[in-house]
Amino acid sequence: MNRRDFVLKSSLATAAITSSTSVMANILSKKNTINEVNIGIIGTGDRGSGLIPFINDIKNLNVLACCDTLPFRLENGLSKVSEKAKGYTDYRKLLDNKNIDAVLISTPFNTHSKIAMDAIDAGKHVYCEKTMAKGLDGIQHLINKTKDSSKIFQTGHQYHSSRLYTHVVKLIKEGKVGKISSFECQWNRNGNWRRPVPKPEYEKAINWRMYREFSGGLVAELCSHQIDFVNWVLEETPNKAMGYGGIDYWKDGRETYDNIHLLYHYPSGVKASFTCLTSNAKDGYQIKVKGDKGTIIMGTRNAFFYPEGIKEKKLGMVDGVAGATVSFDKNKGYPIKIEHQNPSKQALQDFRDSILSNSIPISNLTTGANTAIAVEMGLKAMHNNTIIDWPSEIKF
Repeated sequence: MNRRDFVLKSSLATAAITSSTSVMANILSKKNTINEVNIGIIGTGDRGSGLIPFINDIKNLNVLACCDTLPFRLENGLSKVSEKAKGYTDYRKLLDNKNIDAVLISTPFNTHSKIAMDAIDAGKHVYCEKTMAKGLDGIQHLINKTKDSSKIFQTGHQYHSSRLYTHVVKLIKEGKVGKISSFECQWNRNGNWRRPVPKPEYEKAINWRMYREFSGGLVAELCSHQIDFVNWVLEETPNKAMGYGGIDYWKDGRETYDNIHLLYHYPSGVKASFTCLTSNAKDGYQIKVKGDKGTIIMGTRNAFFYPEGIKEKKLGMVDGVAGATVSFDKNKGYPIKIEHQNPSKQALQDFRDSILSNSIPISNLTTGANTAIAVEMGLKAMHNNTIIDWPSEIKF
């Protein structure tokens, strides 16, 4: 999908929500009747329970219930809620609770689509953790269910909500790095990625990321954030993907790769590479945006501009002040500073605001689906050892 089609489909997705019925048009044109949002957490593993303290700190967003199939994880999630919350082991029972306005889905990847569709049918707003859905069928079914719904749907690519990332994207679009030639993205760690299992029968429930039936491995769990960023900057989706992966270090029965190396080609000619290692953590998380005027190097909390040629004495925008003098770091360049908070907390605040104002989230059905499709392309490219084209059969 090229830039024109990307923008067109994004516009059509918005138009479908805002104009498919008069009810939907009304929903998006005026304020909600509620002034606070009661949310249920479906999946209280590391991510779901980890987000609860942020929610506790957000005004007018309240955790009313938690759900998990593993009792000790459900107990852990409930223990983090600042007020009393109800526990469920069946998410469908949680969806039956009429006092719950929205759900946060942080369950294994292969369950996202089904739970999200059931939540929409139950009249709940949905925050669906990344990656949005597994497999082309799961993606298409969720698109079909969500695009005609009046409910808010936000995908958990939280860097879309980061004020730092938003600022950097603006700088890039204004020509800060010039004509973009490539993106070099990595998310390296040195660790097993395996969780301890109290009982053998819990192995796949706890370590689902290790098994292809449930997981997209490193591509879905880590690379997807950076793929989403490249799509966002270019306003395109990749037309081809190729790559290699393997289980070359951790010989422990896992099925998902412990290292992946992907290359995506975009219609504009830009190439984007994505690397994830689990046996070397050098430089950790990093995105390099390379252009003929310079390079922006991004981490999770900071960003630097490294100009081509003679070093500049001033950076165009620092701390929101034009022309502020800054020091040059020969390894990283000039710092790009802007006030921002934890992107996961910001994303949850944005979700609350989208519900209360009935506005489409910036990390939405279209952006989430485009990233999920690109993830599927990368997985197929590695598993089949072939070049994968953008699937034309997906309809928005």
